[in-house]
Amino acid sequence: MAIVRTSRRLRQEAAGAVGELTPTSAAALVTVERCGPLTPSELAEIERVKRPTATRTLRVLGEAGLVERAPDPEDGRSALVSITAAGRERLRRLRRRKNAYLARRMRDLPIGDVETLERAAEILEGILEEPS
Repeated sequence: MAIVRTSRRLRQEAAGAVGELTPTSAAALVTVERCGPLTPSELAEIERVKRPTATRTLRVLGEAGLVERAPDPEDGRSALVSITAAGRERLRRLRRRKNAYLARRMRDLPIGDVETLERAAEILEGILEEPS
């Protein structure tokens, strides 16, 4: 439960400004940044959503100028989506807000607790990278 509550709080902190991304859009943008260029179907698979959901999310991100589409050279019926400079900047701002929140919350923790949290983060990242 602590992970879920922390995740929710970080999303709330990141979304503090009016006009920021929804959690779904932010997650999709991070995936495009990390794994792109990719097709809408690949995004849907990675994000574990239906293809129409991924397509709608990409449309919103595209209208905001955060991703761009290019023809898929291997499949003329599809497109490859990649992040734009504006998308990278938006993610940088979101990450900066989250990091600032965590820094405020962790500033008075004993060093041993900080080290424990760093190790836990490494373990969680490893779990998330494993195929399911």
